[in-house]
Amino acid sequence: MRHIQSTAAWRGHPLRGLLFDLDGTLLNTASDIARALNRTLSEYGIVALPVSDVSRMIGRGSPMLIERAAAARGHVLDDADRAAMLDRFFHHYGALEESDESDAQPYPDVGETLQTLHYAGMQIAVVTNKQWRFANGLLQRLGLLRFINFIVGGDTCERRKPDPQPLLFACESLGVAPSEALMVGDSINDVKAARAAQIPIVCVPYGYNEGQDPRALACDAMVETLADLPRLVWPHP
Repeated sequence: MRHIQSTAAWRGHPLRGLLFDLDGTLLNTASDIARALNRTLSEYGIVALPVSDVSRMIGRGSPMLIERAAAARGHVLDDADRAAMLDRFFHHYGALEESDESDAQPYPDVGETLQTLHYAGMQIAVVTNKQWRFANGLLQRLGLLRFINFIVGGDTCERRKPDPQPLLFACESLGVAPSEALMVGDSINDVKAARAAQIPIVCVPYGYNEGQDPRALACDAMVETLADLPRLVWPHP
């Protein structure tokens, strides 16, 4: 673990809080999402999708995922089917944890980096469109929850990313002003939310950006892995 002795800053401004996206930033969850999605689709007679296709659909929350998956197979959902499929998706996703079928894992360097940031006194929140109970359960199972001060799920606020509300609520809950925060994400969703909240954003190139190249994102900086993040905010330890 890297020991930090100086004060964190972002481009000359003091930095006290870090907001992390979850899926595609901290955790590789595509196979879990695809498994739960395909079990839902099968109940409605819809042909399963490969994980690679599902990965390109992740973003903007589970309702959008259901909509995109059905459309990819030529199905138009009415409101009743959409709500019922969403409920079944949540059932199957939760069952993965209960039956120990989940194979979601942190990306390389995530655990060590979060530990470094935590012990350096940084306030850390996870801001995700995944339901709070799933985000909390995954972080707990993978041993990362102890480094997280607060979680904002897709069902925590009235609105989800790309709306800025979840990011601003995370800052308020951490006791950190938006001007003292930095967002870390992997998608246009994260960039739009951060821009609207007037919070700078750093992106990773390996996540889920709705089928687009994350390197093309209009973020403030790109890090190859989260291990590079401490060097950005503590350039002179």
